[in-house]
Amino acid sequence: MSVPKSHLFDFDPTYGMQREQLLAITPPEAPPGFDDFWKKRYRRALATDPRPVLRKSRLSDPRWHVLDMTYTSTGGFRIGGWLLLPREGQVRRGLVVGHGYGGRGEPDFDVPVEETAVLFPCFRGLSLSACPPISSDPALHVLYNIDRKDDYIIGGCVDDLWVAVSTLISLYPWLEGQVGYSGISFGGGIGALAIPFDERIDRGHLVVPTFGHRPFWLTLPTVGSADAVQTYQKTHANLLETLRLFDAACAATRIKVPMLVAPALFDPAVAPPCQFAVANALPKSKFNEIFILDAGHFDYPDSASQDAVHKDKVRRFFKVP
Repeated sequence: MSVPKSHLFDFDPTYGMQREQLLAITPPEAPPGFDDFWKKRYRRALATDPRPVLRKSRLSDPRWHVLDMTYTSTGGFRIGGWLLLPREGQVRRGLVVGHGYGGRGEPDFDVPVEETAVLFPCFRGLSLSACPPISSDPALHVLYNIDRKDDYIIGGCVDDLWVAVSTLISLYPWLEGQVGYSGISFGGGIGALAIPFDERIDRGHLVVPTFGHRPFWLTLPTVGSADAVQTYQKTHANLLETLRLFDAACAATRIKVPMLVAPALFDPAVAPPCQFAVANALPKSKFNEIFILDAGHFDYPDSASQDAVHKDKVRRFFKVP
């Protein structure tokens, strides 16, 4: 193990917890109306015609045909992103890849999958989907409409994921039931919220997911988006009742498809107890795996070797049968 011992933060990014303690964390109880809230949102997203528009990208890669793409999400929101199509083999699987709160400047050409159409959407308000007055600054983006549960930006981003799945299926109808999701940090939290309510997603991969265990998320010191919400709450009403509807750990208890989740023991941006609340919430199954990283959102000595093992697991997890 190479959990970082030296850092410049004014708090302990391990929160004084060891692996065994983190693996014992359980998710909080979901609030009343949790399932109805998300099922209603999903029905609206499912009824949305994505109307995708594709054009050849200025980007290129030897493994992939690269297309710039836009599609229409809920509320008429235009989502920008990229679609990668394999230069060799057929399209036999779909994969939606979510990004962290830093947004995305281009697709990940090293994504370890084959014979897969890979869609990289930029969630609303971020990167290619920037749209004033929504700020692309994570500290402000996470606050957008936070006091109105039906209009909160995080719910809109979950919609964007669901409509991304619709987009892939509209282009490749034979992918119904063969679409996976992979997301890191912000994208990991969005994935945990989306996957249990969309039966079209057949498996999910979440890396250092945020938005888990909101009571912890609102109190543990961090340099991530939670810090902005904690600061906002000091001068505004208690947000916990609203944010309980957007708890990735509560949602994860409802996931029924195979999952690969990679939480970290040390993370200054997403508190490890919140990450492990998501990972531990998954039903016990031979199809689910927790792969523990030494650190997230932080460089550490053994990161290259851990990343290599992790990438191999992802390759096997999304391998076309």
